[in-house]
Amino acid sequence: MKILVLTWEFPPRIVGGIARHVAELYPELHHHEVHLLTVQFGESLSQETVDGIHIHRISVGESQHFLQWIGRMNEALGKYGGDLMALQPLLDAPSFDLIHAHDWLVGDAAIALKNRFKVPLITTIHATEYGRNNGIHNDLQRYVNHKETTLIYESWRVIVCTNYMKRELQYAFQTPPDKLDVIFNGISPEKKRIDPTIDRIALRRRFAQDHEQIVYYVGRITYEKGIRQLLDAAPQVIQGLQGNVKFVVIGGGNTDSLRHRSAELGIQAHCLFTGFMPDIELDQFQTIANCAVFPSLYEPFGIVALESFAAKVPVVVSDTGGMPEVVQHGKTGIVTRVNNPDSIAWGILEILRNPDYAQMLVKNAYEDLDLRFRWSQLACQTEQVYARAIHERSQVDW
Repeated sequence: MKILVLTWEFPPRIVGGIARHVAELYPELHHHEVHLLTVQFGESLSQETVDGIHIHRISVGESQHFLQWIGRMNEALGKYGGDLMALQPLLDAPSFDLIHAHDWLVGDAAIALKNRFKVPLITTIHATEYGRNNGIHNDLQRYVNHKETTLIYESWRVIVCTNYMKRELQYAFQTPPDKLDVIFNGISPEKKRIDPTIDRIALRRRFAQDHEQIVYYVGRITYEKGIRQLLDAAPQVIQGLQGNVKFVVIGGGNTDSLRHRSAELGIQAHCLFTGFMPDIELDQFQTIANCAVFPSLYEPFGIVALESFAAKVPVVVSDTGGMPEVVQHGKTGIVTRVNNPDSIAWGILEILRNPDYAQMLVKNAYEDLDLRFRWSQLACQTEQVYARAIHERSQVDW
């Protein structure tokens, strides 16, 4: 197969979970010819081959308005992709068999290329505007929802990461169930980079005092991630552990409102907001943490939970979205009630007060990575979706 992939983020440009998803999925498909189009970032090479994948980074430039920038990005990706696809027959090279788009942000370019070259378009929907906002309430949300609707409609098949997301697309977009394929996100646990020579005591003292257990959140600093609910749960945890706990919030973004909330609750001394933390530092940090908490209000999948599985940190999550499909309550982690600080506090205390139980969860979670979330298995499932679309395309006139 010859596959053209469009994604608005790819390492070293990491905005959310899409970058890690595409960076780990496609090397498992290296026996096919994969060309990945994304946005130029920093000093990254405009063209390079990474793990067998041909990376093309296209310059987009700056814009004061995000939607204008998205429009310029699609214009640039569409032009570059069109030139690349048109060039293949001139070089006596095989034509592209399909296009794979990741979310609405690259939808305009993907749809234009699909129609120009008459090849199937596969789309992975990682999250929806409807789900993030519990409905569509303003013009910006209507704009994004329209783009998602059009992309889903124009796609030959649509991949989602959980059965929850499958139900969401059926409800919010009236997508036929037989057009949807559920393929979990994955992780390569062996990529966790741990320096065995690191001074763990000194590292730990950068974040907490010796007597404090460390509870952390890592991810985007947005309302939907439920960080405020975690802070509201913190006083119960602090009281339950006689003050011997530190909450570490990791992630880039504006934390002013969260800091203000911690002051209102009188827990500033037990909270640390680190800002963005590079992966290599996060890998080291996780070796000294006691509990990871992801109290999301909306979460299509929750790849951060898998990263904590791989780091062997016990996890507490909320029962929203796809989280209960990823974390099996009482077996690989603790699932608490969404938007319920009392429940979150209970889950954290269950782990911190019961170290043997916590280690059992860690052991089961790490084993589950190999059973359900290994990229080689998920790549085979993706390959089957590709093969089906290519076969069906061969049976019809466009």
